[in-house]
Amino acid sequence: MKKPLLGLFLGGILGVFDGLTALVSAPEVAPDIVGIVIGSTFKGLIVGGLAGWFANRVRSIPAGVVAGLLLGAFFAFLVAMNPTPDGKYYYWEIMLPGSVVGMIVGYATQRYGVASRQSAVAATR
Repeated sequence: MKKPLLGLFLGGILGVFDGLTALVSAPEVAPDIVGIVIGSTFKGLIVGGLAGWFANRVRSIPAGVVAGLLLGAFFAFLVAMNPTPDGKYYYWEIMLPGSVVGMIVGYATQRYGVASRQSAVAATR
């Protein structure tokens, strides 16, 4: 599977589990779990697509893991900086699983993804 497509696929699936971690880390958000899972899935798709794009350009597992970590942490931060209606912030509860998802997707796209034909040709020049 091509790296960006693998990133999208894996990011979307892991995004569901990222959202479901809210039930463990903050059980009081259970009534809003559907919206949280949808948002986390969308966030996972974005991070996965970007990690796959990066993996297509840079051939380095450590660089892919770091890029995935930074992408996951950045997009999780964008979500976490919005308070709940009662004014509570969930930085760790959102950023930790989002960063882990980014790391996993960054590793998987580097390790298991197949480079696109254009990138493979460019890498041999």
